Amino acid sequence: MVHKFVFMSYKEKHTDSLKVNEPAMIYGLSGSSNLFYNLLGGSKSLTPSNDFDIINLARQGFSKKTLLSLANKISITLQELANIIHISERTLQRYDDDAIIKTEYAEKAVELARLYTRGEEVFGSLDKFKLWAKYPNFVFNGEAPISLLDTSAGFDMVFKELGRIEHGIFA
Repeated sequence: MVHKFVFMSYKEKHTDSLKVNEPAMIYGLSGSSNLFYNLLGGSKSLTPSNDFDIINLARQGFSKKTLLSLANKISITLQELANIIHISERTLQRYDDDAIIKTEYAEKAVELARLYTRGEEVFGSLDKFKLWAKYPNFVFNGEAPISLLDTSAGFDMVFKELGRIEHGIFA
């Protein structure tokens, strides 16, 4: 039995017909990147233009002042913020205002900002989304969406439910 191998260069194998053209929007941030960076401190230097910018924001970390500002803007208590980012409330209080909080806490802060930005897009108002997030929901076994945000699976569930609401699919 004879096997014949054909070697093709990369250019020959991949033609333009195989290209996928992505929309010019950023998933989860379309049209609302202003809200996203406002939630994380309002600095123009925080304006994400793509998903890699968001990753870099999380890796750089945020100051305690930025985290507290985020909590204030999305109307959650210090205790709720501490539960979501997995830090004790007392430890969070001990940080200086300008101290950079660890990356794993910053990552949760970025997820919160992404979620609230998405919620504002779906509900048309940040205030409406904040109310929805605080009230128990049948879809979440009677729990409020905000109570699920201490896990990545909880974030996923809330994001998915926002997608269903956006498309008119109700439980």
